[in-house]
Amino acid sequence: MQNTLFFMNYKALRVILILIFTLTSLNSYGHSGASHADEEVNIYSGRKGKLIEPMLEKFTSKTGIKVNLITAKSDALLKRMESEGKSSPADLFITVDVGRLDRAKRMGLLQKINNFSIMNKLSPNYIDKDREWISVSKRIRTVVISKNMKDKNDLKNFEDLTRDQWKGRICVRSSNNIYNQSLVASLIANHGEKKAEKIVKDLVSNFARKPSGNDRAQITAVSKGECDIAIVNHYYYILMLNSKEPEKRKAADLTEVIFLNQDNRGAHVNISGVGIAKYAKNVNNANELISFMLEKDSQEWYAKTNNEYPVIKDAKVSKILSSWGDVKLDELSLNKLGDLNPNAVKLMDRVGWQ
Repeated sequence: MQNTLFFMNYKALRVILILIFTLTSLNSYGHSGASHADEEVNIYSGRKGKLIEPMLEKFTSKTGIKVNLITAKSDALLKRMESEGKSSPADLFITVDVGRLDRAKRMGLLQKINNFSIMNKLSPNYIDKDREWISVSKRIRTVVISKNMKDKNDLKNFEDLTRDQWKGRICVRSSNNIYNQSLVASLIANHGEKKAEKIVKDLVSNFARKPSGNDRAQITAVSKGECDIAIVNHYYYILMLNSKEPEKRKAADLTEVIFLNQDNRGAHVNISGVGIAKYAKNVNNANELISFMLEKDSQEWYAKTNNEYPVIKDAKVSKILSSWGDVKLDELSLNKLGDLNPNAVKLMDRVGWQ
């Protein structure tokens, strides 16, 4: 009888020890401050290191997961991932503009994100319809105008830029720029290709000069009186406003940002985003990093550092963005921008947007 009781107690004790071991092991690989010694995640980033490294260091400090970061031009990274194939070390691809994310998707370089705790943090508008990328910040392509422009109240919608009133008064960068391609794709999404082509053709006829230079060059051109209106991403204005270079600050001081289409569909919005590489070796760690990037503190740091808008609702914006007030955004067309990119490029070629 004693032997039987001993055997039963031993079995019970053994079960308890196995449960304790299992729970301990699970905790070691969990997602809340757990230890990940000797684990890593490899990032290919189209964003400069200084714009994301401090956040990645906090991630490592919290989880113990080492982050290996490679930065370069986004298109160069896509070619690298394609040539590396199954041997690619990339776990995550970070870039700006939904057009580039969709390009990675069409090249077969991303995989479906199956972590639904990540998905639940975002509006469906900021998630790829096939779940191959998610947004981490918002950026608005809008206009910067001269403070001396006396007829600025006539400019309410992007479509207004087609009027003869603005002939020879608009500056913008070339059609090779992915931001402009996504802008035109949004016009196709909202108006259909035929009407969008008429809009873009009339817009091109109002250019002050041949498209050239980056967004900051367009703002500088406005400050110098070479044009009255520049089509730019909103954060370039903030970068110049906060620049250490007096000339750039002066250029920003002579101009102002206005957001278009506030009485209808909203201003054209794009994103910076992230996808998990198709041949990622550290998928769990990649998911954990994405989840970390969507935490409130991370979102506020990331958005303020990049002068962009957070993608989660409870994250605060920077002081200057807050001073601009609420901005209505055209979120419904975001998921169509990548699909319509080839149409946009062809349309821009047809109407002579060089």
